[in-house]
Amino acid sequence: MKSAGKNDSFPRGPKYLHVAKRLRMNIENGLWAPGAQLPVERELADTLSVSINTVRRAVGELAAEGIVQRRQGAGTFVTPVADPPAEPAGALGGRRLIGVLVPSTTYYYPRVVDGIQRVLRDAGVGVVLASSKYDLDVERDELRAMRNSGVQGLLLVPNLHIMSDPQGYVDDLRELPLPHVLVERRPPAPEPDDPTSYVGTDHGGGVCLALRHLHGLGHQRVGHLGRRRTGTSALVAQGFDDAAALLGLDVVDGAVARQERWAPAEIAAYVRSCAAARVTAVFCHGDRDAAALVVEARRQGLTVPDDLAVVAYDDEVAEVGDVPLTAVSPPKSEVGALAAQLLLRRMEAGDDALCHRVEIQPRLVVRASCGAAQTSVPT
Repeated sequence: MKSAGKNDSFPRGPKYLHVAKRLRMNIENGLWAPGAQLPVERELADTLSVSINTVRRAVGELAAEGIVQRRQGAGTFVTPVADPPAEPAGALGGRRLIGVLVPSTTYYYPRVVDGIQRVLRDAGVGVVLASSKYDLDVERDELRAMRNSGVQGLLLVPNLHIMSDPQGYVDDLRELPLPHVLVERRPPAPEPDDPTSYVGTDHGGGVCLALRHLHGLGHQRVGHLGRRRTGTSALVAQGFDDAAALLGLDVVDGAVARQERWAPAEIAAYVRSCAAARVTAVFCHGDRDAAALVVEARRQGLTVPDDLAVVAYDDEVAEVGDVPLTAVSPPKSEVGALAAQLLLRRMEAGDDALCHRVEIQPRLVVRASCGAAQTSVPT
């Protein structure tokens, strides 16, 4: 098994500047509109896997730039812009509108929305953006509000993983009087002629890319610290099982574990189990659990990556930790852009629109945590 040499993959500059860059990008992409309130510091810290003090310094940087305003006792708000000239009557002066419904505007989906907005902006199409916050009641209300706002098409990321009848929900979407495309979701139990169009990440392919990389580094006993009941957890888990079988990896009792949430004590027990079973690498879904695993492994006297290599899935905050994480990086912006292009074509074709089922394979971004030179493994 290869060991790590000198590591040049640590992020350059103070961590708070990297967080400030991420927040600035979200604001520029329209996820937090002018005048909108930012999430509270605790939520941002949890989402980005950093301390509250790091978030506070990052927000201070944006405040110094005039991008946000802190209001005593109220919170932090995106700096409002001057009122634009009055628009003619009608939806944005008659301009076409697309409704975009995502589960979150702080994790994973900002880059998806960025790809959507880039395509629609170039096409002269406006966006009505809403977040369901992983709440089915909110999702229902936001979908109704977008339809009432006069949108001509919908890009939807429904919370299928927490629905009692997810396929029934997808089937019911056909009754909408608007063209729609699913984004990072697909029908869970479709009939062969299901006409639902979707664009998403090939999660199984991304997991296989990661395990093949670890196998190439000499790892044979690879664990999986997984999740349950997330939008992608079932596909990632199946991808791990399939790739482990394909590559002939040793599946060790206790080293493949999946939970809805991982508490610190549970991660500590998992590390002990992996050490006892001589597991040399762990694939984690996703970044925050992987970062916690690295911290706990080092606390128990293991070195990362020499004693335990770690690869994460998501690549949202993988580069921020003390040991930057090798990560499967879903093509979020590309997924959003392609979904927007597909919806525009469906709007133009009307009843003659063809069904498209598109999956894009992720990249593997190699950093310090797996013991190989920093690179990006192409798809």
